[in-house]
Amino acid sequence: MAKPETIKRRAPATTRRPPIGASPGTLIADPAARRSELRLTLMSPDKFETIENASIDDLNTHCDNWPVIWLDCTGLANFPLIEEIGRIFSLHPLALEDVVNTGQRPKVDFFEDHAFVVVRMIDDVTAHRYEQIAIFFGRNFVVTFQEREGDPFNPVRKRIESSVPNRLRTRGADYLAYALIDAIVDSYFPPIEAAGELIDSIEDQMLRAADKHQMRQLHELRRDANVLKGVLWPMRDALATLIRNDVPYVNARDQGFSERHARSLASAHRTG
Repeated sequence: MAKPETIKRRAPATTRRPPIGASPGTLIADPAARRSELRLTLMSPDKFETIENASIDDLNTHCDNWPVIWLDCTGLANFPLIEEIGRIFSLHPLALEDVVNTGQRPKVDFFEDHAFVVVRMIDDVTAHRYEQIAIFFGRNFVVTFQEREGDPFNPVRKRIESSVPNRLRTRGADYLAYALIDAIVDSYFPPIEAAGELIDSIEDQMLRAADKHQMRQLHELRRDANVLKGVLWPMRDALATLIRNDVPYVNARDQGFSERHARSLASAHRTG
């Protein structure tokens, strides 16, 4: 007698919550959080500088001397460091709480002098793992927080480091933030297209001779696609709010980027 097939189940995502009675903005430790490391990128129209393994001293030394700075924090284990970054840039404490309490839905929040964006980056589609990336930006700064190493930002970094003049070094912090979001949105398309091609291939094979393995594989691929759609749609809705808000640190000429994001995500949702 054949053994019953084992159905693989994914562990549900969990969200850490502050203890009852804790003050708003309380940062809750995640025992699995990675060690925090900083990378500081300083930009002007005619030059740039990148400081690997940067420190708070580096930040204090340079943050007022460049038109645009980008601080990238990888790993969320160092709460005192994250709180100090929040103090230097006057980041909203409730937004900082959302940074370390990963598993937030995609969203955009506007504060008096900065915006806070939460997006999801694909880590492993088949395991339903999506890394949270938090982005703050104001008049002259962008701060990004990532759970772990590995991101789709290298094309942006290469453009910053290019000897050819480009808009990333001339258009301001909001343009840089949009470029980073754009890189995340673009990272969705290769796995979506690969999944679509694989589904088409399996369906073609099943027309000739279906078997249980192919049926199970097709079911899992469609389930993965539905989970992906569940991530894409709230991202589209969240990023669309960047178009509809008039705040002093967002240049109206750069809002076309947000419109492109919304169209790209809608296209990806239809494809997935």
